[in-house]
Amino acid sequence: MSTDVDEVPEAARAGRTSAAGSALEKALRILEAVAVPGGPHRLTDVATAAAVPKSSTFRILASLVEQGFVRQEAESRYGVGPRLRGLSALVGGGEPPSIGRILGELQENTGQTVHLALHSGETITYIRKLEGGQPFRTASRVGMRMPLHTTAIGKSILAHLPADEVRDLIAATGLPRRTPRTLTTARALHAQLAEVRARGYALDDEENEPTIRCIGRVHLRPRDGPRPATPAPPGQPRPRRGRG
Repeated sequence: MSTDVDEVPEAARAGRTSAAGSALEKALRILEAVAVPGGPHRLTDVATAAAVPKSSTFRILASLVEQGFVRQEAESRYGVGPRLRGLSALVGGGEPPSIGRILGELQENTGQTVHLALHSGETITYIRKLEGGQPFRTASRVGMRMPLHTTAIGKSILAHLPADEVRDLIAATGLPRRTPRTLTTARALHAQLAEVRARGYALDDEENEPTIRCIGRVHLRPRDGPRPATPAPPGQPRPRRGRG
């Protein structure tokens, strides 16, 4: 994180909310940080990833451990607890069986990495990832949130949102650059969204991660509103190690 949340003045933390967010927001971010692969994680790392002061993180973790959502291990390390794993199983069990079959067939037929993501406010969240048979790996992981304007999945969603929602999103978040090829002006983004609507799918041409190229397509609700964006297979690599 670019900001050390422990430097937030005490006065800003008073009351029901603070510069780090409400108690609920803090707890949810802490759960996300605990669930990041590579755990169990140190208290300091969880606090930094969640952008919550260490003292608050410790108190919230103690409550989550007591409730079984987090488990505490030696040396102040924290991992996913049984109740969180059970919740994950319940959520995963509600996914239509056809989703896993479609993603599996897509990955098998292309040999490329395949993602499934959901639109989540100003970002997308990856909920499934099947690694391809290529020797390289993308930095993406399940649970990771990514900008809409830099990803093929995100742009496929933006292309089907009302124009005023897209304008509001750009005004709220801006168009931060992630690579030299990221679209950083509203004019360029709107032009590409028009292309997406015309051809039916979106492209990420190294706009989110250098050397990574992807293709994405949105799955629409009956009334044409975006819902989980199921990407088509990432594009074939460029000769110079392009990947998707």
